[in-house]
Amino acid sequence: MRTPFLKMHGCGNDFVVFDERAGTLGLTARRAAAIADRHTGVGCDQFIVLEPPPPGSTADVFMRIRNPDGGEAGACGNATRCVVHLLATETGRRDLTVQTISGLLPAHVGDDGRITVDMGPARLAWQDIPLAHPADTLHLDLAAGPVADPAAASMGNPHATFFVPDVETLEIATLGPQLERAAIFPDRANIGFATILAPDRIRLRVWERGAGLTLACGSGACATIVNAARRGLTGRHATIIADGGQLDMEWRADGHVLMTGPVATAFHGMIDLADFPA
Repeated sequence: MRTPFLKMHGCGNDFVVFDERAGTLGLTARRAAAIADRHTGVGCDQFIVLEPPPPGSTADVFMRIRNPDGGEAGACGNATRCVVHLLATETGRRDLTVQTISGLLPAHVGDDGRITVDMGPARLAWQDIPLAHPADTLHLDLAAGPVADPAAASMGNPHATFFVPDVETLEIATLGPQLERAAIFPDRANIGFATILAPDRIRLRVWERGAGLTLACGSGACATIVNAARRGLTGRHATIIADGGQLDMEWRADGHVLMTGPVATAFHGMIDLADFPA
C-alpha cells in the first residue's frame, strides 16, 4: 500500500514528513533511517512524523524527530516551522503549538508567511546539556585542530558553539565528527562554528549529530545567539546566516529563544513502506 509524504525544508534544512495522526504506519527507527538515505531512499536531514498529542496536552500535534541514522532528536526548529505551516494550512489558524519529547513549542504565522517559533528557554547548566562532568559551559576545555574554547547550551538537544575568525576556512567535515563524539558529550552533540560579522549578524555552519553538515540548523542557531550574547559578542537579537538562508533570532529576557524564518514545500510524494526494512 502506497503512503503519502511531504518533502519540506527551512533554509535548506530538509525533512521527509509523514502523518500518523490517523493511525500508525510502522515508521520504526530502522525504516526511518532507510528512507532518510539520500542514495537509496528519499533523503533528508531529519525524518518527521506527525502524531496525535498525548492525553491532556494543549498541543495541536506531537512531532517525532529522527536523525538520518534513526536516532531520536528532541528539537528541530526548522522542522517545527514546517509542521506549523502544515497545521496553519489545515486549520486557518495563525497560532499553534507543537509538542516534542523536549516540550511544547508555541508558534505564530506572520503576515509575510514567515513563522516564529518559541523554542523555549536555553538550558545552560552542565547537567542539562548534558556534559559528562561538571564544567563551565561558557568556556569548555575542548579543542580540535584550529578550534578551541566553545560555549555549550541545550535547546532540547546538546550544542557546542566555537567562535572563529572565518568559518569558511574550516574543514568542518573533518572537525565535526571528531567533536560530535568528544568524551565530554555523553549523548554526542551538535557542533556549531560561528563567525561574528557585526553585533547583530552571525555566519553559522553546524555539524549535526547523526546528520552531518546541514544547510541550516534551527536549534543550532538558537544556541549560537545565546552563546554569543553570553560572551558579549552580540546583543540578544541577531540575524544568523546559514548556508541555506537567514534566520532572525531573539534571546528574550525571560530566557526563551525566538526563531523566525521561511518554510518551503519541495514536493508531495508516495512511497511503498514495504520496500524499506522495518
